[in-house]
Amino acid sequence: MTGPLLLDGRDPAAIDAAAQRLAAGSLVALPTETVYGLGARADDDAAVARIFAAKGRPADHPLIVHVPDAEAALAYAAELPAVARRLMEAFWPGPLTVIVPRRPGIGQAAAGGQDSIGLRCPAHPVARALLQRTAELGVTGVAAPSANRFGRISPTQAAHVMGEFAELAADELCVLDGGACEVGIESTILDCRGTQPVLLRPGVLTREQIEAVAGPLAQRGDPALRASGTLAAHYAPRARVRLMATEALKAALAMIGPELAAAPGAGAALAVYCRGPLRSYWPQAAGPAAARIVHRLMPPTARLAAHSLFADLRELDTTGAPLIWVEAPPDEPAWDGVRDRLQRAAAAG
Repeated sequence: MTGPLLLDGRDPAAIDAAAQRLAAGSLVALPTETVYGLGARADDDAAVARIFAAKGRPADHPLIVHVPDAEAALAYAAELPAVARRLMEAFWPGPLTVIVPRRPGIGQAAAGGQDSIGLRCPAHPVARALLQRTAELGVTGVAAPSANRFGRISPTQAAHVMGEFAELAADELCVLDGGACEVGIESTILDCRGTQPVLLRPGVLTREQIEAVAGPLAQRGDPALRASGTLAAHYAPRARVRLMATEALKAALAMIGPELAAAPGAGAALAVYCRGPLRSYWPQAAGPAAARIVHRLMPPTARLAAHSLFADLRELDTTGAPLIWVEAPPDEPAWDGVRDRLQRAAAAG
């Protein structure tokens, strides 16, 4: 077994080869500006079933369908409510998913059996080239959840996808390499079926940006609606994640430091992801105890933190540390998307 086929997303021939595979019902991992997606043609329920099987994802947990433009969305939408149209005009192509009524007879598997469907038009040039070419081949849209095992850390580089699905053969999966994802966390999801949209998953778009276009967001949504990436536990590394306020992190480090120094063995016993040097959280960070702690800096702005979050968590997970302690992000709207991902990662522990 050779593993998935890796293709250069900058090569038009690679785009065409990937589009041909999608048209034939095969899986293709594609870069978007948010994360890499594991794609299959959304109008073919058998092809979509391959996504669920590869990820180990429950078949009733809906996927997002990626389309090349707003007109293409009409293939899946029974209607596009006025608020959805305004949001699409403002933020497409970009990191926004709108949930709208689903057109009967199409996308049932991608929608997890619901009568609604999530639609997005990605901004990444490789994704856009692929969607355009697949449209020329008669593919109306590409269902593409994050290209990782269900519940685990989303991939933001082609290498992450190759590692996640290393056991799949080249004829089962090809991966289009489009470089590191610019945004780094998944799209904002808004339920647009009512007169007021409901925020189901935050992303890099702030509430202020959304409400400037859509008006006030509704405080409550449909409790029966299922949406991608909204389970309480998600985005988790193998290590247990604990999310702590700054002072709690300092206190925990002061308490556990001596234990780490006295513990037998070697290697990383703890990983710490925080917004400053380790010594500013634990002044005694030196000697054998500090050697057992792996430290990574969380970037200082929400945009930069989102861009590197999943890659940083993956890197910390490879150290073998059984615990990852994370300093809680600032309580500011711009950090809502990063905070959401960290809270769900911690809930999986």
